[in-house]
Amino acid sequence: MTLTVETAPGQKLYRAVVDALRREIETGRFAETQLLPAERVLCELLEVSRTTLRKAIADLIAEGVLFHRHGAGTFIHRATPRVEQPSSRLTSFTEDMRLRGLVASSRELERGVFLPTPEEAMMLGVRPNDRVFRLGRLRLADGSPMAIERAAVPIRFLPEQDKVGDSLYEALSAGGFKPTRGLQRLRATLLDPADAKLLGVAPDSPALYIQRIAYLADGACVEFTKSWYRADAYDFVSELTLSPPARKAQR
Repeated sequence: MTLTVETAPGQKLYRAVVDALRREIETGRFAETQLLPAERVLCELLEVSRTTLRKAIADLIAEGVLFHRHGAGTFIHRATPRVEQPSSRLTSFTEDMRLRGLVASSRELERGVFLPTPEEAMMLGVRPNDRVFRLGRLRLADGSPMAIERAAVPIRFLPEQDKVGDSLYEALSAGGFKPTRGLQRLRATLLDPADAKLLGVAPDSPALYIQRIAYLADGACVEFTKSWYRADAYDFVSELTLSPPARKAQR
């Protein structure tokens, strides 16, 4: 039985092979093993040359879909569920995972009340001698590490820090300080060795770095969070609409 390789107009053959392999991996074609079949077998299934297949596999390794172990073969990354997160909605990690049928959990990396760093003071609009509650966590979905979050909240919004559980937003809402809007900035980055170890990936693996500021209804800044999301586990999705045509000025 062959695998279907659909080539779009103008698309290079090896990119069509990339799409075909990714589709088969995601739909469970190779679910019985983590080891990708041998090159000879794949070439027969895909009806392509080894040169084309190797270029496709190299792309999938670069994307984090596959990884290669010298002397052992090419393997499929399976442990981490892939998540699509709308970037236009202000939600907590716990809520995001719950909506997708995944069980959210955390491993605390840091918790306590501190003087703000210069960056925290600037972002939160607090004075250098004000106090902030800082919470650093490794976020997991169904037991798989997904993201590192380091949040800071002005202490006046969290007078009972011991009641902060899995969801920071639930604790804020319980105290009457529910965030209503946010501003976040995303960029690509590479993970340093310490963060890569926490996320279970190789050093210098790609990640999505996000800075988020959340506000209350009255405009007060309630949260400043820096996060590092595994690039092989998260897709951030935005809904776009076409602006109406500009009207000509009437004379």
